[in-house]
Amino acid sequence: MIKKIMVAVSMTALMNATAYAQSCKDADIVLKNGIVYTVDDKNPSAEAVAILGSKIIYVGDNIGVERYACGDANVIDLAGNAVYPGLIDAHGHLSRVGEREVSLNLQGINSLKGVLEKVNEYADENPDSEWVSGRGWIEKVWPEGRFPTRQDLDAIVPDRPVYLGRADGHAAVINTVAMNMANITGTTVSPPGGAINLDENGEPTGMLIDKAMNLVRPLIPAITREKEKENLRIATERNVSLGWTGFHNAGDTYDVLRMMRELRAEGKLKHRVYHAVRPMLYAEDAEILFNNGGEIDPEHYVTARQFKITVDGALGSRGAGFIEPYSDYDTVGLVRYAEDDLRPLLIRGLETGIQFQLHAIGDAANRMVLNAFEQALKAVPKSKRAVNNPRWRIEHAQNVQPDDVDRFIDLDILPSMQPSHAIGDLHFAGDRLGQDRLANAYLWRTFIDKGAIIAGGTDQPVEIGDPRIEFFAAVARKDLDGYSGEGWHPELKVSREEALKMFTIWAAYSAFQDNVLGSIEVGKLADLSIFDKDLMTIPENEIMSSNAVMTIVHGEIVYQK
Repeated sequence: MIKKIMVAVSMTALMNATAYAQSCKDADIVLKNGIVYTVDDKNPSAEAVAILGSKIIYVGDNIGVERYACGDANVIDLAGNAVYPGLIDAHGHLSRVGEREVSLNLQGINSLKGVLEKVNEYADENPDSEWVSGRGWIEKVWPEGRFPTRQDLDAIVPDRPVYLGRADGHAAVINTVAMNMANITGTTVSPPGGAINLDENGEPTGMLIDKAMNLVRPLIPAITREKEKENLRIATERNVSLGWTGFHNAGDTYDVLRMMRELRAEGKLKHRVYHAVRPMLYAEDAEILFNNGGEIDPEHYVTARQFKITVDGALGSRGAGFIEPYSDYDTVGLVRYAEDDLRPLLIRGLETGIQFQLHAIGDAANRMVLNAFEQALKAVPKSKRAVNNPRWRIEHAQNVQPDDVDRFIDLDILPSMQPSHAIGDLHFAGDRLGQDRLANAYLWRTFIDKGAIIAGGTDQPVEIGDPRIEFFAAVARKDLDGYSGEGWHPELKVSREEALKMFTIWAAYSAFQDNVLGSIEVGKLADLSIFDKDLMTIPENEIMSSNAVMTIVHGEIVYQK
């Protein structure tokens, strides 16, 4: 009798094992017990996700995922952590992010005195450096309330050239040694699209705005290619630790594209990159992409099909191009190019399939770009375009007249915007523009209500580059201290669902990648950002205390806290 029972048990075990083997589905990674926001209207929430290779193969509940939680699968209990489609930074400068991490970083220093102390410390620690170069300062919250001057720098580094870039990348301050090396005097004519700031005596202050920086930049020793490549690696390492899985690189060389491909082949490029080259600066690079109609990676890891053109400067350095003069200085800013400069490139882009992203901050610059876009779109009928909808973008779109907002919609132009600019710039935007013009500034809500898709970015290293800051800025429209003053227009903030779309499916759409990225759906590429707090439900004041605990790119865990 005992023998019969043992045989029956053995048969049952065998049958169960056979059924288990038949029901077990291949998967590499299984995530369960999570709060999953899919950004898929057909299936908006889930508990579990399964991944095989580079793709998502299951999205659903914990019971359904058990068939994948077997074999050699890496089964991860999320214990209630929040899962989002891989977060995409739709505007940043990748090599500069890496450079910031390893060089003289002046970001986040809240006084001129503090900046000068940091520069002095760096100069003392690097006595053999031919130049003292750094970036990241911004005067918006300094108690001194002014730009630095060459005399400030002379007092701490009188014997070597100094070049310190403002955080926005549209201005720099130099010392007298650097000024003399560049032969800049009070009678030097500012280049088109640039300005040499002068004091009340007609002498250079040391501040160079936009293209005036080019008078000095060629004198600074260039970094080696090896160092540039290392900066790219460092930048992607940092980004995935914050939860980013994709990055739109807003203008660099074709050789930087080669470096990223090399890093990818070496397994050292930790997230996707959608790369733009600068046709106005690197004509030969532009010809390569024009001739190829862009270079699209079949894995969508390193793709280049976009041109970046910077049309005006930045608000803080008074380089953004406005219709009316600034309220605190007798200038309308700078517009670097005319419609006639842009139109031939845009027409050729329509014919070849090259996408354009044009930097425009002031209302005059935005209007001029829209004019150029409209002329090119009229010149090339859809039947003669490589792509019917070119998904052209205006980067920043910070101050736009109401009629021009409607033109964005009519022309199907994408505003590519960075929420953190608003919570920083609005500390000084009222001084620059006056209160009336602030009603036209950082119009996220207005654009969305009119039907626009906003690609969300950070503009790092101009800003910190933290997705939590961008999310908070978009949904709260306050600075990180909770301040929202006169002219901040809280009614223009967005919902949390809209903020999430800005950094997922809308960012993917702006790169022609919404069919493979931007939402958690079966068949899409497995990019996921996992946080220890649910950004969609926690109080606003807890957003900055959340942390990325895991980042998955192309089906690989590239960061785990």
